[in-house]
Amino acid sequence: MTFTFSHRIDESPLNPIARETARLKAQGFSLSSLNDSNPTHFGLAPRLVPQTYLADPRGDLPARRALANFLIGADPDRLYLLSSTSEAYAWLFMLLCNPTDLVMGPKPGYPLIESIARLTGVEAIPYPLFYDGSWNIDREYLRSMIEDKEKAGRKVKALVLINPNNPTGSYLKAEERREIIDLCQEHGIALIADEVFYDYALDPPQDRRRLAGEDQVLTFALGGLSKSLAAPHAKVGWIQVSGPRDEVAEAQRRLDVIADDFLPFSQFHSDALPSLLAEVPSQTEAVCRRIRGNYAALRSFLKEDNRSLLTVLHAEGGWNVLIRFPSTIDENELSRTLLDDFSLVSQPGYFFDMPSNGYTALSLLPERPDFLQKLQALNRAVNRLAW
Repeated sequence: MTFTFSHRIDESPLNPIARETARLKAQGFSLSSLNDSNPTHFGLAPRLVPQTYLADPRGDLPARRALANFLIGADPDRLYLLSSTSEAYAWLFMLLCNPTDLVMGPKPGYPLIESIARLTGVEAIPYPLFYDGSWNIDREYLRSMIEDKEKAGRKVKALVLINPNNPTGSYLKAEERREIIDLCQEHGIALIADEVFYDYALDPPQDRRRLAGEDQVLTFALGGLSKSLAAPHAKVGWIQVSGPRDEVAEAQRRLDVIADDFLPFSQFHSDALPSLLAEVPSQTEAVCRRIRGNYAALRSFLKEDNRSLLTVLHAEGGWNVLIRFPSTIDENELSRTLLDDFSLVSQPGYFFDMPSNGYTALSLLPERPDFLQKLQALNRAVNRLAW
């Protein structure tokens, strides 16, 4: 089934002046504007931001080329630079969905998708993951949900896959990938692949693969320096577009309109991007050492403490793990105990739509002494409430 885009984007053809301008630029002519209102073209850039602003909606070409080299094999013309993956979600929901259209995201999952969908006038509905020693997508339920919505006159336009998911830490498996691509082709659904945690493997499946570059179905892969550089204050994100040629061309024509309206990426960030990308490998290695070491320490702690009521759910990747405790303990009561008695803020399972009571999230990022101190506090709090 061919994908149909939203009606939000201005689909008017280019006016004659814009068409002729584009033609001359494509032929290499250097053009000057009679009403150029960019002060940096005329020596008026401030001392602290001295660059000439190029106003390229996708992010300037040198920066996109640097990113394409970093991503290995990516086409710079299919990359969009923007402020964050959160902004990328908003752009894509506007691109793909009319108001009242549907997007689907994983449950358990981070509540960001639902919030951004609501802000963009789209409805987010969950598809379930189930745990049987590792996390898997309930593909049968996913298919039935899509078909039931279509029978009711509602259209699912985008399926969000988080690879690996947060907080479950589960990568997309090869069999899941094949079935989901077939499903999206059959129903004209685009994939939004959030792969910001992809390089942070803990115990990954052998068949894990990125969705970035997928060519069988319209795919928008998301990444960003917030996770790749372990720097949440480095607000740089990107979208990599792939899929069938005609659908990609139409998607980019419309995405260019959104990018041109928002122009989110500054020349300051463009100039800094190559240097920032060069730091990613060493930063990723440092974070991987930390999270893998803490994950091993966590399992050793739970194995050695025979009285502990905590268990850790198998995590394949990411910065967090899910800890399970007896469901007789109320998650809110545990959170209050951690606050009042240990000065610790926690995220109970219902924050992520876990299927039942009895879960909390634990970060693997702290230095080892701090990590073990927090783990011991959680263990004591659970024991206190259970006994």
